[in-house]
Amino acid sequence: MQRTIRTFSVDDIIEFKNNLLSWAQQFETVLWLDSNNYHQKYSSFDGALAADDFTSIKTDHYNAFEKLKEYQTITKDYIFGYMTYDLKNDVERLSSSNFDGLEFPDLYFFQPKKLIFIKGNDVEFHYLRMVDDEIESDFEIIQKFKDLKIEELGFDSAQPDIQQENIKIKLRIHKDEYHAKVTKVLEHIHRGDIYEANFCQEFYAENSTINPVEVYKHLNHISEPPFASFLKLDDKFALCASPERYLKKEGTKIISQPIKGTAKRLISEFDDAQLALDLQRDEKERAENVMIVDLVRNDLSKTAKIGSVKVEELCKVYSFKQVHQLISTVVSEVEENTHPIDIIQSTYPMGSMTGAPKVSAMKIIENLEETKRGLYSGTIGYFTPDNDFDFNVIIRSILYNEEKKYISYSVGGAITAKSIVEKEYEECLLKAKAMKYVLLNSK
Repeated sequence: MQRTIRTFSVDDIIEFKNNLLSWAQQFETVLWLDSNNYHQKYSSFDGALAADDFTSIKTDHYNAFEKLKEYQTITKDYIFGYMTYDLKNDVERLSSSNFDGLEFPDLYFFQPKKLIFIKGNDVEFHYLRMVDDEIESDFEIIQKFKDLKIEELGFDSAQPDIQQENIKIKLRIHKDEYHAKVTKVLEHIHRGDIYEANFCQEFYAENSTINPVEVYKHLNHISEPPFASFLKLDDKFALCASPERYLKKEGTKIISQPIKGTAKRLISEFDDAQLALDLQRDEKERAENVMIVDLVRNDLSKTAKIGSVKVEELCKVYSFKQVHQLISTVVSEVEENTHPIDIIQSTYPMGSMTGAPKVSAMKIIENLEETKRGLYSGTIGYFTPDNDFDFNVIIRSILYNEEKKYISYSVGGAITAKSIVEKEYEECLLKAKAMKYVLLNSK
């Protein structure tokens, strides 16, 4: 692998970053990860672009983790990709039979020919099978991208002129149905079958087209989350503005940062600060978070050294452009020879998107939800050559099948014994607000 580093001024790095994703659209496979320079304790880079697959793995859920383990072990390189929520069916004896309008493969990872990291004012190019001066040529094109004509770019079009049609967003579950289904979840809770479930619903549009790059940039601009990502896999796209980390491995340290607890932002600084304080004190929201923290502690203990599972932060308020969130940080230590795939498989899917007990909650929500979750509430991320990894939770995301002209975004909330159905519905609409806004207002 050829590695080259370039250093920019602050203004030039912003321009380079803005051009990078548009330039990458010439490739069939693209994954862009963006921290949006959000202040966080565990961060490896400000941005990373992986493009043009050298090798790849695509599979359904059957033996998916074993296949990924073999691929990651043999490749021993940077690999980028995703795991859908429905890999639950490989971990437990479960199934997914709800409607799927998107048709993403259950798992996809690729070894990129072109890998570009942004770290501060430095840009690192890591290229496989490089031809003469390829890095230099790409570097110059990305820098001048906005000013170049198609014939100067050397490819047909980096960003097709897609005319976004009027989009009519529909609800897969209407308000009365939502009320009835959440009431059934509460009945399960009161019977003692479960004590928390994350119930989700889909919003969708049919026969609609969007410009994925422009919609993603708009969504990211109004959200600026620490785990944003843009995925292009042939004619399928994920435009993700996630604030949540699922799991990260740094050496022998494992970090999980589940989110449970949401409050809206207000224009008034005084009122906004009061809402954040109220969120931190809210018994119902804290109870949701603590239940999932207990679940995460149990999941991490499956691979952890004895006595190493610790809660670094419990129910801390983090503020983003759209919402305040309660986030906890749970860590553990593993043996050096523990395989990274085993760590993920033993915690999958993430507890913040299922409920507790996890298997019982997954069975109940599968029966009550109307849509196959697929990529939503799955994870996007990467593995390093040193067996480290970092993965987000796919929430606050727009999913798009370009060939089928199908657009989808889903939202959910944790249902506990203290839940009030009307307030849960209002929270779902709050979480959906950013996705709806950009779909109706992007060019």
